[in-house]
Amino acid sequence: MKKRFLLYLYLMIFVFTKVSAQESVDILVVGGGASGVAAGIQSARMGTKTLILEETKWLGGMLTSAGVSAIDGNYNLPAGIWGEFKDALATYYGGLDSLKTGWVSNVLFEPSVGNKILHRFTAKEKNLKVWMQSTVKSVIRKDGFWKVYVNKGQSTKLVQAKIIIDATELGDIAKLCGVKYDVGMESRKETNESVAPETSNDIVQDITYVAILKDYGKDVTIPCPKDYDPREFACCCVNQLCTHSLEPNNRWPKEKMISYGKLPNNKYMINWPMEGNDFYVNLIEMSPDQRQEALKLAKNHTMNFIYFIQHELGYKTLGLADDEYPTADKLPFIPYHRESRRIHGLVRFTLNDVTDPYAQPQNLYRTDIAVGDYPVDHHHNHYNGQEKLPNLHFHPVPSFGLPLGTLIPKNVEGLIVAEKSISVSNIINGTTRLQPVVMQIGQAAGALASIAVSENVQIKDADVRDVQNAILNAKGYLLPYLDVDVNHPAFKPFQRIGSTGILKGTGKSIGWSNQTWLRADTVLLSSELKGLKEVYPMFDYKMKENEPITLQKAIDILGEIVMGTGLKLSKKDLFDKVAEIWEKFGYGKFDLQKNISRGEMAVLIDQLLDPFDNVKVDMVGQFIQ
Repeated sequence: MKKRFLLYLYLMIFVFTKVSAQESVDILVVGGGASGVAAGIQSARMGTKTLILEETKWLGGMLTSAGVSAIDGNYNLPAGIWGEFKDALATYYGGLDSLKTGWVSNVLFEPSVGNKILHRFTAKEKNLKVWMQSTVKSVIRKDGFWKVYVNKGQSTKLVQAKIIIDATELGDIAKLCGVKYDVGMESRKETNESVAPETSNDIVQDITYVAILKDYGKDVTIPCPKDYDPREFACCCVNQLCTHSLEPNNRWPKEKMISYGKLPNNKYMINWPMEGNDFYVNLIEMSPDQRQEALKLAKNHTMNFIYFIQHELGYKTLGLADDEYPTADKLPFIPYHRESRRIHGLVRFTLNDVTDPYAQPQNLYRTDIAVGDYPVDHHHNHYNGQEKLPNLHFHPVPSFGLPLGTLIPKNVEGLIVAEKSISVSNIINGTTRLQPVVMQIGQAAGALASIAVSENVQIKDADVRDVQNAILNAKGYLLPYLDVDVNHPAFKPFQRIGSTGILKGTGKSIGWSNQTWLRADTVLLSSELKGLKEVYPMFDYKMKENEPITLQKAIDILGEIVMGTGLKLSKKDLFDKVAEIWEKFGYGKFDLQKNISRGEMAVLIDQLLDPFDNVKVDMVGQFIQ
């Protein structure tokens, strides 16, 4: 009996010395990267008790910890927390023009500055805790809660949470939770994407160990690495060593190459894809130890490239910045991961949903929660056999909205997936992976989690419109309309009506930054109101084909719908209400014979009928009548 008691006592001492007291939160965000920070901030702002776990000493992921501090796209779409971050950078450096230091981006900054800004953002939120240098050891689902064992410093802590948001770089938590996923390229038959390969494969995009160089004003050339071969980088730019380029039509002078990612304060981001420091390795299914061994090769590749820049190209005064990363080698904490696991979600977003959103079997555009405007950009130059892969270097697409259902895995409750592990095809990951989109994905994940907690519903049963309203209230975009900015009084009406499909936007590809417009200033034609019948099946107002809609006809159309929906509104009340809206939005003289614009009609429909909130949609964009 005494031995049994002592055994029990020793066991209890062991447990309590190794596992500290339980931490209970509503939402646990694993990963303090671009998505994770935005998710934590948004859920905390909505009053939900939230904890972020981050394995490094920094917040920001690819924005900061990986050194990709040159933002790709969304310059004219300052959505939500991404817009707040850009504004904070502009304030720090003295204006938006101060961020245009390199030619690859309009927003460039020192990674350490981005980290400080994100720490400041999170510190302001009273409902948010952040644990740095913390990693998940195991995850258990029990009685509607997650029990997560976390290695924090020298101790193991137990965290209980209602919802987990996987914001890791490679979707590691989704795998622990049993989510099904894809790695590599799907076949053309599977996704119906014309540019997808004929057969599927497990090939992922190159990673990059970015280098942040600093001009020291003196020779800081590093010793020649023992396995250095200048031929590996000979055609990274125009120089005498280049005799056979893999991309002969894409060669730049060395001055253009080095200034590509020029940062403030005489620093240079080296993230050069053309025979530079991109590196092929598929880390996704490796163990943590295997990943670290593989990453040594990627780091070494970058060090070789730095030596090439110094020794062969003559930039001897440029060396790794000593005031950026507190690491022994002065390289970033993590590499730039362009690709991850991609979960099987409630919906899968593909290239076709971007190029022709209104002609798909599912009306996913009605459920959008984030926007992007960058081309599809895949990096495969360092894969041995890349010439056999689809050419996806700046594949043109219009700007797009991303549907909510991509964040929700099938058949696993209590989990939301963010960052680059959402339910998208391999092809379209080439644009949804970029920093502004990923920040918005995180913000939407935080909003979705908070609503599911506060309404006490399963994540898949959360009201799509509630999530979208949270995004709109945070000055986020649902659709990438450029007609008005987030502070314009018609911003929300345009976003809401576009999300019903009553009036549909028009997108086009224009170089690196693509566009979509509601065409708010264009005269409204009768043929453009076919979407009204989708929302209001009883609508049966007779109109000539392509007839301009006058203000009087608009009032008649609205009256027809009011009668069909049973709203108690007399003709006089209807007329007075329309006149009130017209004045409120500053549309000038109330002329009944005036041909009205698409934007004016969008506002009238939104303000009078409110179809966005009154006619709900499910996760695949079907109306719930």
